[in-house]
Amino acid sequence: MNSAVVTKPSFKQRMLQAREDAIVHTVNRLLAEKGFDAMTVDEVAAQVGIAKASLYKHFPSKEDLAAAAMVRLMRQAQDFIAQLPSEASALDNLRAVVRWVLQLKLAGDMPTLPSQNSSLRATLIANRDYMDGLMDVSDRMGAWIEAAQAQGQLNPALPAIAILYTFFARACDSVVEFLQTGGLFTDEQIIELVLTTCFDGLKPR
Repeated sequence: MNSAVVTKPSFKQRMLQAREDAIVHTVNRLLAEKGFDAMTVDEVAAQVGIAKASLYKHFPSKEDLAAAAMVRLMRQAQDFIAQLPSEASALDNLRAVVRWVLQLKLAGDMPTLPSQNSSLRATLIANRDYMDGLMDVSDRMGAWIEAAQAQGQLNPALPAIAILYTFFARACDSVVEFLQTGGLFTDEQIIELVLTTCFDGLKPR
């Protein structure tokens, strides 16, 4: 029986991958801090410690840089959802996902979503990895929303898509920054406050 030969990446390949990972991590943080429009390729290169020409060998445009960070985030979301306990209720899974999003946001690791007229939005729509990940996350959360509505835990009169977008909006919720800047609450308290206002506001009346 022939066994498959596993080819280890060369030292050069590992170094290139490490550099690419550093670039994407830096872009992710800058997108969280400043947003796509304010972020520049020059500051990405400077913070990674490489020349702009070297940066363009990995990513040919600012849009491609940001798209790589968004793809990374989407894969993290898929990985998080995949490890949720199978016995958990639909509502518990939804709360867990929103909690995870809020934790990333409070840690400064949640990229700001692009505006409707942003050039990044067009790049993301054309990016198969991003769109496949987005559809997967949306389908899983949509199924949980419908299950929670059927169980009377979420308002059945609301369209499931409206509830889904309400959850997605927590990724760019300015309330989180306002509460964090005020210094009156710990990060965990802020998470509980946002979860309470989000989910209790959706309970059937």
